[in-house]
Amino acid sequence: MGGGLRLNMNALDYLILALYFITVLGIGFAARRAIRTSVDFFLSGRSLPAWVTGLAFVSANLGALEIIGMAANGAQYGAMTVHYYWIGAVPAMVFLGIVMMPFYYGSKVRSVPEYLRLRFNRPTHLLNAISFAVAQVLIAGVNLYALALIMQALLGWPLWVAIVIGALIVLAYITIGGLSGAIYNEVLQFFVIIAGLVPITVIGLVKVGGVNGLMDAVRDSKLGEAGLHAWQNTGSTDNPLGAHWLGIVFGLGFVLSFGYWTTNFAEVQRALSARNMSAARRTPIIGAYPKLLIPLVTVIPGLIALVTVKGLGAEEGDLVYNNAIPLLMRDLLPNGVLGIAVTGLVASFMAGMAANVSGFNTVFTYDIWQAYFQRDRPDEYYVKVGRIATVVAVVVGIGTAFIAAGFSNIMNYIQALFSVFNAPLFGTFIIGMFWKRMSPLAGFWSLLAGTVVAIGTYLLHLADVVRFNSDLEESFWGAGLAFVTVAVVAAILTPLTRPKRNDELTGLVYGLSDATLKDDSLAGDTAWYRSPVLLGVIAVVLAALFYIPVF
Repeated sequence: MGGGLRLNMNALDYLILALYFITVLGIGFAARRAIRTSVDFFLSGRSLPAWVTGLAFVSANLGALEIIGMAANGAQYGAMTVHYYWIGAVPAMVFLGIVMMPFYYGSKVRSVPEYLRLRFNRPTHLLNAISFAVAQVLIAGVNLYALALIMQALLGWPLWVAIVIGALIVLAYITIGGLSGAIYNEVLQFFVIIAGLVPITVIGLVKVGGVNGLMDAVRDSKLGEAGLHAWQNTGSTDNPLGAHWLGIVFGLGFVLSFGYWTTNFAEVQRALSARNMSAARRTPIIGAYPKLLIPLVTVIPGLIALVTVKGLGAEEGDLVYNNAIPLLMRDLLPNGVLGIAVTGLVASFMAGMAANVSGFNTVFTYDIWQAYFQRDRPDEYYVKVGRIATVVAVVVGIGTAFIAAGFSNIMNYIQALFSVFNAPLFGTFIIGMFWKRMSPLAGFWSLLAGTVVAIGTYLLHLADVVRFNSDLEESFWGAGLAFVTVAVVAAILTPLTRPKRNDELTGLVYGLSDATLKDDSLAGDTAWYRSPVLLGVIAVVLAALFYIPVF
């Protein structure tokens, strides 16, 4: 990335950035005072209110990928990018809150792999713990790489310096403050990110002549009229995404999104830290409301970049799609506002990476180290292991950041990772949760087979043996095939193997609930407007209505 992207930052901008770093570390130290046990370090002592966990939930997902990647997709694929929000996130977030959280929170598990150990067996648990740990350090690397790119481009820091400094700050506040340090920072980061992105959208729209001016300009761009529609021409693959509506609805709307939102422990962990069942169920649903509106500050800037940045969409150099947001910051924002925007971007990468790292340290400590190496050690020992695991995750993340550097659109890389790691897990999970007959052996082999099929699909795509219209279409298909494989293997093996007894499955499968969990709601949580079902239904209806203008 040459000098073409350097931002003209002045002392005021740097002051805003420095204040943010000091605040982040301060929150880490403040959170440290509340850490007395490992549950405090890894799950915030299960004491946080729903609005805090809800904003942290959406902020943990507002990482680099979301902001840089979705703006890149907005420029590359146009309005079709909204599928990632309205069909590819909101329904799954609502489903997690209404249907899945009672099992997670009610069974008092500390992680998603731990749920699989209780539902199936130790081999399934270990397989998932290892694959999750690998996925988290790979995704942390993507967030770190994106953070470094921003610092390199905007501030002129060499890539490796930016990677190391970004890593050290995240390392500091999680090692000091544990999950509370991460979560309270994520709430702060949510507001900082929005404050940084709104000016880009507003000033950008003014520059292109408002919404109508933007629509006219997109019609004249290389996307044409198709860039303004979400569903047109999805009966075939003749559209900017190269995707059929079946792939969008089943691959993205069902397998990829439900797989990500309902089994991704980095997200679920935020809901597990809520103070009671009602707050845990509302956490992802509260997060769904900001999620509905985030396309305004990601997809619209992508379209503005498409029509205002000449030559955007190059294979390499400053004009790759990933740079849509940084290029707009350079072109549109005055000093002061620029400092807020840079701080917002830095915050987004740190929120994403912190979610990966806090997910990794919990799963490594509880599901690998405690379960298979050192069983009955005192609690302080596991907090120490968690802190060491945090350091290891960050160091490995620095390494995986250089893998991510090999991709021109990091969103494509991340969707491939999700199709390999999340889709098979989701299949195993959802079938095991609703079909109590599914046996422990079927759980293990279906998870393994689904993962192998997803990896195989991706490798065949890379080797050009099987051709797809785009990398994203490959991830839709890879996810769909993995899910189907899991279902088929489970259906074949379950009748041949022995299931668990009903009393071993209480509170873990649908229809065998544990009646003692109903009454932990606090006064006020029973108010009608706090009903998870009501809030969830409204969110899904809004998602459907939002499609009307861009149909």
